[in-house]
Amino acid sequence: MSKVSIKKSEKDKIIDYQLRFQDLLISISTNYINADLSTIDELIEKSLKQIGEFVGADRSYIFSYDFDKNTTKNTYEWCNEGIEPEIENLQEVPLDYLDFWLSSHKKGEAFYVEDVSVLPKEDELGLYNILEPQGIKSLIAIPKIKNGDLIGFVGFDSVKKIHKYTENEKNILFVFANMLVNIIQRKEQEDLIKKQEEKKEELLKSLSLQNEQLNDYAQMVSHDLKAPLINIHTLITWFKEDNEAILDKSSIEPLNEVLFNVERLDFLVKGILDYSTIDNQNSENQNINLNSLIQDVLKLILIPVNTSIKVQDNFPILKGNIWKFSQLFQNLIQNAIKYNNKKEKHIEIGFTEKENHYQFFVKDNGIGIKSAYFSKIFKAFTKLESTGSSSGIGLSIVKKIVTFYNGEIWLESKEEEGSTFYFTILK
Repeated sequence: MSKVSIKKSEKDKIIDYQLRFQDLLISISTNYINADLSTIDELIEKSLKQIGEFVGADRSYIFSYDFDKNTTKNTYEWCNEGIEPEIENLQEVPLDYLDFWLSSHKKGEAFYVEDVSVLPKEDELGLYNILEPQGIKSLIAIPKIKNGDLIGFVGFDSVKKIHKYTENEKNILFVFANMLVNIIQRKEQEDLIKKQEEKKEELLKSLSLQNEQLNDYAQMVSHDLKAPLINIHTLITWFKEDNEAILDKSSIEPLNEVLFNVERLDFLVKGILDYSTIDNQNSENQNINLNSLIQDVLKLILIPVNTSIKVQDNFPILKGNIWKFSQLFQNLIQNAIKYNNKKEKHIEIGFTEKENHYQFFVKDNGIGIKSAYFSKIFKAFTKLESTGSSSGIGLSIVKKIVTFYNGEIWLESKEEEGSTFYFTILK
């Protein structure tokens, strides 16, 4: 056989080796891409075995650098048959022992020792005295770099015989190191997302429990308050009636003031009960004819004789909870009646159909609201005037119901001209 044919045969072997090496990397990369979080550790260990066997190494491993602690630790390891694992012995290793290859890694270069036996043996903490007890004859350590930062390395030990790595092998091992960086980064990100989801779930459960406890507490307190309020109101009323002949104006006025404040407190208790039970009204949704519902609501409200209420025809039929929608319209209509100082009160209730929602409105010609108060009136216990028996909860109930149905609520108003409350409900 001629020298030319021998050289060609060796070249073909080298090309074939490189092609098979590249095919192996493609296969590993495909597995990494399609992997889920539960199999990533297994895939990394499997790929260490595949690459280690392919390049003829006896041990392959991954280390992580911790520059805050100035240490490094072995995180993954594969050992060939008959080779002792070292992973347990290589945790939190001081970086002071690794100056010889850390300097190479900081430059983005591989650290390569072809023959450990030729290293200097005099230095007690030298490289020879670290590698030789592990039976290592050859070693190569490829740096792992993430976003320009050195985070660790992937290494290959040859124990049974000396191994000489070619430049092409080194280049392919660099590709493998980058693949490891990407898959480990993905694992870290998925772990972080999982922890965040778990925390979110715990937070939602905690908030749900707290809301339930607060609602239970609000109902209990409100229920316990109503009985003594009724008793106070009844006793004072009886006292007034029984002593009407002997009580003068100066004596009756304080009693009337007490009754007035008892009624205000009763309204407040009722408002708390209504607000706290909104989320508990979980009966099955049903089709609601809003025209019928609004007429039913109007029958429940005390409407002054000087008040006209115009309701638009052909309101849509929505799917929802009747109690919630009744509370929604009842509070808005009562609000429009209450805050109106005109001799002739006019209220209009209507809607506009949009692409993906309905926009409803309740309009009045009442006292109006200053623009500075627009953002405040939907907060619980907020009242723009201290007179009257209002609880200050009505509009907060309205907002809570609209929010429950993923809608929005706002208003337009001018002082002494009136207000229009708008809210949306998805179709």
